[in-house]
Amino acid sequence: MEKRTLGKQGLTVSALGYGAMGTAIGYGPTDDNESIAAIRRAHDLGVTMFDTAEMYGWGEGEKLLGRALAPVRDDVVIATKFGFTPTFGFDSRPGHIREVVDASLRNLGVDTIDVLYQHRPDPNVPIEDVVGTMKEFVEAGKVKYLGLSEADEATIRAAHAVHPISVLQTEYSIFAREVESLFPVLEELGVGFVAYSPLARGFLSGAVASREHYDANDFRQHIPWWAPENFAANLSIVDELTALARRKDATLAQLSLASHLARQDYIVPIPGSRNPARIEQNIAAADLVLTDEDLVAIDRIAPEGAIGGRM
Repeated sequence: MEKRTLGKQGLTVSALGYGAMGTAIGYGPTDDNESIAAIRRAHDLGVTMFDTAEMYGWGEGEKLLGRALAPVRDDVVIATKFGFTPTFGFDSRPGHIREVVDASLRNLGVDTIDVLYQHRPDPNVPIEDVVGTMKEFVEAGKVKYLGLSEADEATIRAAHAVHPISVLQTEYSIFAREVESLFPVLEELGVGFVAYSPLARGFLSGAVASREHYDANDFRQHIPWWAPENFAANLSIVDELTALARRKDATLAQLSLASHLARQDYIVPIPGSRNPARIEQNIAAADLVLTDEDLVAIDRIAPEGAIGGRM
């Protein structure tokens, strides 16, 4: 698979990565054996970037990813994140960061975390203090590269002044395009971009269903895209995109992922799936070539993304 460089500090990864949140939380019942098979199939097909977080099962997601990747640890890039509390508050106090990072190293079973992100900006802790603490782990050899998630321009600039930020991670899909306004500052500073939920939390997977088809603990129950007043309109967008994908002999998911790869060479989408067959379909998007006309067509179909805001 094509490699892409994120930032100017030497971080090189596959053009498509793997987001591991669904192996632990968010999308209904999980099966560890199936998840491990999916992760290993992704690696077999050329994926080298694997993304998790403390919050994904409060350590259980990290443990699963660590087990899955242990046989190929030296061939992959493992990213994790800190900053949430179990009640979904924020905690990026320096002492807490140190505790979480040490726990993540143990959970993953690694000596070094390749990419460490602040999961969300903490309004109670200056970003300079946060990145200063993250920098300690780089200097100690426990972390290689630093990242931010869902940060705004001012936060990115302030963080980058303390220590180079290699990558910003934010939700980005045809349905959620707000982050495109940050691309100029990423280009100015030389920061790469990782797109999480590039398939719009499953709405662009080709298998979207209305809310009643999901478990009560599935967080899509709370996303406005699935709200009854928005669902039909968003399904119409999906129908148009699907027709475009068919004209390219591709699936909707492949079209969605390829659109990211075609827009900028510093974008790496990280779709996640627990199904090895779905993994294979997603990774085939790396070989789908989209023209400028295709991107214009996508922009016409969904000029402002989906109807209803993202969660």
